[in-house]
This record gives sequence, C-alpha cells and structure tokens, in this order.
Amino acid sequence: MSRKFFVGGNWKMNGSKAVIKEIVDFLNEGPLDPEVEVVCGAPSIYLEYSKSILPSNIALAAQNCYKTKSGAFTGEISPAMIKDVGVNWVILGHSERRNVFGEKDELIGEKVGHALDEGLSVIACIGELLEEREAGKTTDVVFAQMSAISKHVKDWSRVVIAYEPVWAIGTGKTASPAQAQEVHAQLRQWLKEKISDSVSASTRIIYGGSVTAGNCKELAKEADIDGFLVGGASLKKDFVQIVNAKK
Repeated sequence: MSRKFFVGGNWKMNGSKAVIKEIVDFLNEGPLDPEVEVVCGAPSIYLEYSKSILPSNIALAAQNCYKTKSGAFTGEISPAMIKDVGVNWVILGHSERRNVFGEKDELIGEKVGHALDEGLSVIACIGELLEEREAGKTTDVVFAQMSAISKHVKDWSRVVIAYEPVWAIGTGKTASPAQAQEVHAQLRQWLKEKISDSVSASTRIIYGGSVTAGNCKELAKEADIDGFLVGGASLKKDFVQIVNAKK
C-alpha cells in the first residue's frame, strides 16, 4: 500500500511573529514537493497567527493538548480549543513532554484518544532513551508506548506515529538509516500483530532525531520510513530540502 510521505516541522518553544513570517516566506518560495503532506507545529499562542499566513498546502498542528474538553486546568489547551481556531492536528507524547514534563505513557494514550474523539489528527511520538537503547530495551520501550496509545485509538487513519530516539534529538547524533529502518520495521510488525494487516500497511511511521538536509535523502530511501518530524531544522530554509527528500 502506498503511504503518502509526511513531514512535520515542530517549532517547539521558538519563534515570534517576525520569525514565523520568515518561515512562511521560505515555505512559499519552496518549491515544495506536492506529493508530500506538510504539517507545522506552532506554539499555542501563535496558532491563529500562523494559520492566517501559512500557505493553504501546509497544515498546522498544536504541540500539545490535554485529555478533556474544558475545566480547571490552568495553562492547558483542549482539542476543542484547537479546532475552534481552525487547526486540525496535534503533536502528542513528544519526548520533551515525557522526559522534561513527566508525562506517563497512560496519560499520553488518554490524550491521544480524546484528541481523536474530538476530530483532530494526531502525530503520536514514541522513542527510547540512550540508556534504554544501550541496555537493549528499545523494543520493550517503544512497544509499551505503542500499547498505551493503541488502547485509545479507534481510527488509525488519523494517526501518524513518530519514532524519535531521544538520544538523537537535538544532539547532532542521528540513528543510521539502518538503525531507524530496523525499529520502523519492528513497529510495523507490532501493528500487524496487535492491530491488523491493513493498519500496519497504511499507518505512516515517520522518523525524528537530528534530521538534516544532509541526511534526509538516505533516511527517506528506507522502506518503512514514511517521512520525518523535524525540530530545529524546521526553522531554517533547509526544511524545504527535507520536505523534498524523496525527489
């Protein structure tokens, strides 16, 4: 089954209106491969502004949300709020949410489920720490994370899985194409065994972790790498080359 290549740009806690305008300018200049689905993740305070100036061929994502529609949760935003400002995607379970802010697998699963129930599409992030990889626990960790997410998913067509080995995020280290492909293939086999053949064949599994203009083409050649979730490089013109990695 053909899976549309997907590139997400996670701006993290970066930017200003002026910086976002610069990003939009280089995205407009492109040219971007029309066969690639592109989604940019903006800070929540800039979602409406970003929505107003991003070109129509690029979707927008919130970088996080909570698991309920409303309530006494100071500082949080809900899927309903995200939808209300015209945004249709959310990034959940990013390693920084897990390892800086202490979000557990089960909470992330609940958030994924609620976001999907509210009509959002989800980029669901998973990945292991360096000590977990060195201890040979990569599959144990990512399968546990997948299990917590899958319990809450009714519609896999609106889920993109982002495998991001934590040791490769913002460190300059990148999993080799073979290392990344190995985990992606194991994740696809997990989906086949635990969910269904069709979900395994159709679900996009993207790679994140120091993806650059220099390494994206080699990574994109791997059979089970369906795109990228890009951090720092999404703030730079190099992001255009990453979007065009399959060309």
